[in-house]
Amino acid sequence: MIEIRDVCKRFGEVEVLHHVDLAFADGQVTAVLGPSGSGKSTLIRCINGLERLSAGEIVVNGLSVRRRRDVGLIRRQCGMVFQQFNLFPHLTAVQNIALAPVKVLGRPKAAAQEQARQLLASVAMGDMADRYPAELSGGQQQRVAICRALAMEPAHMLLDEVTSALDPEMTVEVLAVIERLARQGTTMVMVTHEIDFARKVADRVVFLDGGRVLAAAAAEAFFADPGEERIRRFLRKMDA
Repeated sequence: MIEIRDVCKRFGEVEVLHHVDLAFADGQVTAVLGPSGSGKSTLIRCINGLERLSAGEIVVNGLSVRRRRDVGLIRRQCGMVFQQFNLFPHLTAVQNIALAPVKVLGRPKAAAQEQARQLLASVAMGDMADRYPAELSGGQQQRVAICRALAMEPAHMLLDEVTSALDPEMTVEVLAVIERLARQGTTMVMVTHEIDFARKVADRVVFLDGGRVLAAAAAEAFFADPGEERIRRFLRKMDA
């Protein structure tokens, strides 16, 4: 479980997260919604220890992001997929995926590359295993990035607007992979503007606005009755 307790995050004088209290249970898919600048990406970067907390605490399976010795262990447990693909251009798809298991987990290179090929096959990219990022489309690169996160066998997946840099056709490809992971019971916290997708796959929805949690509810209940007028306006705008 991921527990967020009274978390604040400031950049200079600007408070991006304001006394956030949340918990993400194992096996759940949580969609984090809200307007741009509401603190969504900052929230999951704090979970992974990529941003230091200004106040409060985040605990991931008993490990604290405030303890430096715990941060590396947390990152092993939380697979992170970013808006940008961040693949190494000089490595093939297989090599990009196998690198961390070899360097961080100490797995034999051959075993790590075999696992990488299996992961690529699972996202319909088995025939592109030996291609370089420049030879892949944006959607294909993002699927490699997802496989790279999965190769570490994380307890949780943190997805930060993973389709924002993609065109509509590529977005469909990547969302299909995420939906399959959700159906397999993968624990995910996903920041997204894909409202229809959130309706389809999320077990729970968190809505942030101005760094504050306006709602945290079961997805079915949230979409049936968002409650706050601010949330209703947001959903109407996104559905337009």
